[in-house]
Order: sequence, then C-alpha cells, then structure tokens
Amino acid sequence: MINQETINFLKELTLNNNRDWFQEHKSWYETAKNEFKSFVQQVKSELSEMDKIEKAKVYRIYRDLRFTKDKTPYKTHFSAQFMRKGKHRRGGFYMQISEAEVLVAGGFWGPDKNDLQYIREGILADAEPLREAFKNKEIRNRFGGLTGEELKTAPRGYDREHPDIDLLRKKQFLLMRKYQVDKVFEKNFHSQVATDFATMIPVFQVLTDYLVYDGNGVDRSN
Repeated sequence: MINQETINFLKELTLNNNRDWFQEHKSWYETAKNEFKSFVQQVKSELSEMDKIEKAKVYRIYRDLRFTKDKTPYKTHFSAQFMRKGKHRRGGFYMQISEAEVLVAGGFWGPDKNDLQYIREGILADAEPLREAFKNKEIRNRFGGLTGEELKTAPRGYDREHPDIDLLRKKQFLLMRKYQVDKVFEKNFHSQVATDFATMIPVFQVLTDYLVYDGNGVDRSN
C-alpha cells in the first residue's frame, strides 16, 4: 500500500516547489519514492501474470526546464511506465499518483509518422476489430472510450465523410481512468491497477496488428 505520509509529501511539495524546501526534506522524499517503487513492483508482478512485461520504469521527479517557461523544479506526482515485451505486444501502460488523484492509463502516446500511417491504413482496411474491442463491457466500464489528441478535420488525403473518420482523426490512442487518491490506501489496490492494465490488451492487440502486418497480412518487420 501507499501510506498517508507519501501523499502528504506530494501535497507539501505542491505547496513548496523549490530547491531549498526539497533539500531540507530529502529524506522524506526518499522514503516516499521507495514506497512508490515498491508499489510499482507489486503492480508489475501481478501484471506479469496476465501479460509479458519487459520492465517497469519509475520516472524522475526532477522536471526538464530547458524548453518551458514554468521553472518550478519538481513534478508534484510520482509516475511509472510499464513496457510490454516483444514486437507483437505494442502499447504501454502508465500510472501517476498525485496528492489529488490516481491516473491509470495506457495506449499509444506518440506514434511516429510511419506508425500513425500504418494504424490509419489498418482502420481504412477494416475498422471493425477495433470497434468490437471497444464494445467490451469491461473496457466501457473502466475507461469509457478512447481518448487522446486528434485532428479537427480529416488527415490530409482522407475523406472527411469517411464512416470511420472519428478513428482516422486520432493522433493518440489512449485509455484512461482516474481514482480518488484515497484508493491507494486500500490493501489490494495494486491488483486493481494491474487488472485495469490487462483489460486494455484487446485494444492494444488490434492496434498492434495494424502496425505489424501490412494489408496482405505480411509481417512488416521480416
């Protein structure tokens, strides 16, 4: 479990986001970080029973200040990514804990130009498997639907009246769920997070097929 002191640290950091305060409370930070790392490993262990996970990465709390006007030095949340293993398991899992809420998310955050083109070609060829995946009761109940950045109109070269234009406009393909922060105090919350992640896999698999196989079913990586 995550305990109240870890959430208290994030709350105080939100109010005191400066280097002097952080250095004075470095031991508190280390304790909170280690507790979060332990929680992440619990999620990874449980998720690994339902999917093949290559590794879990806990992100640094230090913000990159090079390209932003916001010069506050620290993130006010702990976050981690869970990377799936193998070219036939695309998509990633992400979680974030702040003093206000817990975010559980997964999908394709920033597909490059080629990957986005392959996904759109797959949707053009047959969008039905993706739509069928979204009809899954557990996916609807846990995440509602697909979210992420999208174009306001059709991608260049695509018919804006195409029946699948809602999918073709997507630049990201994400499933997201938020919890009240007090959920982290529950004994088996790591199991709930792992199950949320596992529930996403049917959607990931359709998008993986679009990415890995061309229109003739030939593996692009071979």
